[in-house]
Amino acid sequence: MDVLGTESDKILDEVESKISIRKLYRIIDKVLEEKEKIIIKLRYGLTGEPKTQMEIAQMLGISRSYVSRIEKEPLRN
Repeated sequence: MDVLGTESDKILDEVESKISIRKLYRIIDKVLEEKEKIIIKLRYGLTGEPKTQMEIAQMLGISRSYVSRIEKEPLRN
């Protein structure tokens, strides 16, 4: 049997999601260098639609491989 969520469940999920996003932004701002922040936010769509490494490289005037290295570094830690 399918279980349908209620309107209040949807609202609670949305509120929890917004709280999690705010926490993520605080962590990003505390931990990452400025260029890392920009790349992570663009890459994962935290400021709109997610961008490819190539799109980010063109936007920032750097190579795609450099974007890749900058993207991977904070994810390792």
